Amino acid sequence: MSPVLSAFLRELPSWFLLCGVFLPVTLLLLLLIAYFRIKLMEVKEELSQSPSRQHNSKHNSFLYQRMKST
Repeated sequence: MSPVLSAFLRELPSWFLLCGVFLPVTLLLLLLIAYFRIKLMEVKEELSQSPSRQHNSKHNSFLYQRMKST
């Protein structure tokens, strides 16, 4: 291990490394996973409630309709 890294790890308390770095990053990642899971469930619910259309047809696609209206 390099002397700089060794000195850094020796001076840095482990509780600070755990509570100040790893815990917030872990909680942020879990929060992002939960947020995107909720959004995905909302989109799935909206798609299941929409009338069935042919998604392969270019003229029936949502993107085409949106581009056409602007």
